[in-house]
Amino acid sequence: MNKEKYFHVLNQLTDKELVKHLYITQIILIILSAGLGIFVFRMDDFGSLLAFKWTYVLAGLSVGAAVVFMDMIFMKYIPGKYHDDGGLNKRIFRQRHPLHIAVIAAVVSVSEEILFRGVIQTNLGLLAASIIFAVVHYRYLFNWFLFINIIFISLIIGCVYLWTGSLLATIIMHFTIDFALGLLIRYKVFE
Repeated sequence: MNKEKYFHVLNQLTDKELVKHLYITQIILIILSAGLGIFVFRMDDFGSLLAFKWTYVLAGLSVGAAVVFMDMIFMKYIPGKYHDDGGLNKRIFRQRHPLHIAVIAAVVSVSEEILFRGVIQTNLGLLAASIIFAVVHYRYLFNWFLFINIIFISLIIGCVYLWTGSLLATIIMHFTIDFALGLLIRYKVFE
């Protein structure tokens, strides 16, 4: 699907429908994770990837905060056209209550990290997981800067996973990034 057709389809949805489709997509990712994990890769010790340690929490928070800081610098000093995703993130976050932004960030971070780090990276490697992660974020394919940025962020998340061996660290990192950026959009910090 080309860029014009893709954004035309998205523009036909109300903001409420867009958020509903976001949740449906995340449910599909969880089902896909379970199917791939159980039937394709025969993963039997998945629970150990979610073990709790304070070092995992600190790693996720600190590296996530560093990524947010980097993105804030990009938003401040790089022209808006380079980090424009067609207005989709604004439509998702602009009118949401901060608690709803937290729920969205939690759902997305859990479902995506289980699939991309827990299943795909564990079985196919860091590079495959990062490329698939970027492709799933389809709207970023139309903007070279966002595409490189999402691959870079995915590689960082994947390196945190390699370093810690913990999905908890990557889930917290992903949540920190999405929640903070959602709040920045909600409160129009860089407009």
